[in-house]
Formats: sequence, structure tokens, C-alpha cells
Amino acid sequence: MNKPTRPALILAFALPAIAIAVATATHAQAVRQVSPVIKINEAAQTSPITATPLRGALTMLSGSGGNITVLNGPDGKLLVDAGIAVSRPRVEKALAAISGAPPKYVIDTHYHWDHTDGNPWVAEQGATIVATRETAKRLAVDTHVTMWDYTFKAIARDGMPTEILTADKTYRVAGQTVEVRLLQPSHTDTDLYVVFKEANVAALGDLFWNGVYPFIDNEHGGGIDGMIQADDAILARLDDDVILVPGHGPVGTKKQFRDFRDMLAGIRDNVAALKKQGKSLEEVIAAKPTARYDAVYGKFLITPDFFTRIVYEGLK
Repeated sequence: MNKPTRPALILAFALPAIAIAVATATHAQAVRQVSPVIKINEAAQTSPITATPLRGALTMLSGSGGNITVLNGPDGKLLVDAGIAVSRPRVEKALAAISGAPPKYVIDTHYHWDHTDGNPWVAEQGATIVATRETAKRLAVDTHVTMWDYTFKAIARDGMPTEILTADKTYRVAGQTVEVRLLQPSHTDTDLYVVFKEANVAALGDLFWNGVYPFIDNEHGGGIDGMIQADDAILARLDDDVILVPGHGPVGTKKQFRDFRDMLAGIRDNVAALKKQGKSLEEVIAAKPTARYDAVYGKFLITPDFFTRIVYEGLK
């Protein structure tokens, strides 16, 4: 499989990295910084889109915020997530390179803008937007994300989900059984994932960040415990040779996903033990509870200290 270009990887992981600076500045009452959302949108205006073939008629597109999974069919394409709107010209070009079929469905894995901001332009081309009830609720109103120092305006009406899921649902598209599976609050309170049964490919959204520490949206229903429980539930239903599309990072395997889950649990346990001893956030960070995992997950743009903060603040 082709590896994503460095610009695509930078965009895919930029949000948590810049959030580190914002969070640190806020915590230290330092000078206000430019929101990471603005910086990411600026990068998305020029970042190339990389296409990675999966199995059969499935392709992963990276470079527009979160990864986009594309199922190509003679009557239209099914997309899992729609990326950032300013990437439209390059995403359209990448889709056209797959085939001339129009988009038929977009399935939002969760509400975050780097996965849903492209909804309106894809809907313009005739796609039905599918999402959980909670995703629709969050997209319908202005939402402030403190960590990103940014208020997201309600999405344009044309980009709102029109097919609202309150339970698992199965579609038949391009010869594939497409299973949309809902979850309890995990990365956010809006998550789902998608399995393409015959191809044995699954798109996991931000329930899996391949090779780096993840962002977990504690402010909007997420939490470290819910993330681990969701990943356990997913792992129990995946075949061993499944191909996994993460929300961010390169295409992954079940083993990489299991290792990611075990990392989450290991750090959760370390942080929980220190917090139970009454240690402050600063003391827990100084104890380096992520040290065992930093060689694998801590070398890119999200730092061990910031992930420790996410876990600490997400523990109930």
C-alpha cells in the first residue's frame, strides 16, 4: 500500500499538536494564541490528497483532516467522512480519479469538523448524509471547543444529516454489505464505525489513531474509559485479517489496533493510580505515566504530556 505523504500526515495530526500549545498557554495564563482550527484550515487549502487502495472497490483518501473511506460503485460512491471543506478541489479530483460515479452516501463517524465540514458540498452532488442522532444535534448548533479555542458554527442546512441513526443499520452498496455500528460515548458522544463485510475492511473514525496518541473529546461526551470500552467492543467483532482505516494515520491492522487499545488501558491505569494518591495534574505529568509507550506513540505531533492531561481530566 502507498504511504501517505508527509504533508498529509502533518495535516492529519496537526489538530492535537497545535492544541497542545493552546492548552499549555491557557493553563499557564500565557498570551492567547491563534486557534488550531484556523491553522489546520489554512494547511488544508493546499495539502495534497493521497489515495491508498484497500481491497476491491475501496480506497482511503488522506490529507483533508480525518481520513476518508471511499466505496466505489457503478451507481455512486459511499464515503465514510467528508474531510474539511477547503480541501474540496483536491478531494473532488481524487474522487474523479477513482471513477466518474457521483457520491451517493456520506456516513459521518462523529461530529468533529475535520470529518464533517465537507458534508455540504458532497450533499450538493446528491449524497445522503448519514449520522447518529447525537452528531446531528451537535452539528445543528454552535459548539465551542475550549481546547481548540474555537467556536464552530452550526453546519449549513444542506450539510445536515438527513438519515438519522438510533440503532445499527445495514446497507447494500456496490455489492458490499455495509454495516454501520453505533457505540456508547467513547471518543465523543457521537461516534459510530463502519464495516464493509465482504471486503473485510472497517473504517473506525477517531476510535483508532494509528501510531500516535489520540485526542479524546472530554468536553463533549468522550473519556478514556469509554474509548477503551468501545475499542474492546470493536476488537471482539473484527476478523484477524481485517484492514482498518483509522481516523488519522496510515492504514492499520487488527494487531496495531489491539496495541493501541492496550496502550490506552496501560496509561489509564498509570494515571488513575497516581490521581488516586491525590497527585495534581502537574505531579502526574512529571511522573511520566506514558514512558513505556512513548517510543511508539509519542514521537509525532501529540506529546506524552498532553495525552497525560487528556487522560487525567477524562477520568471520572
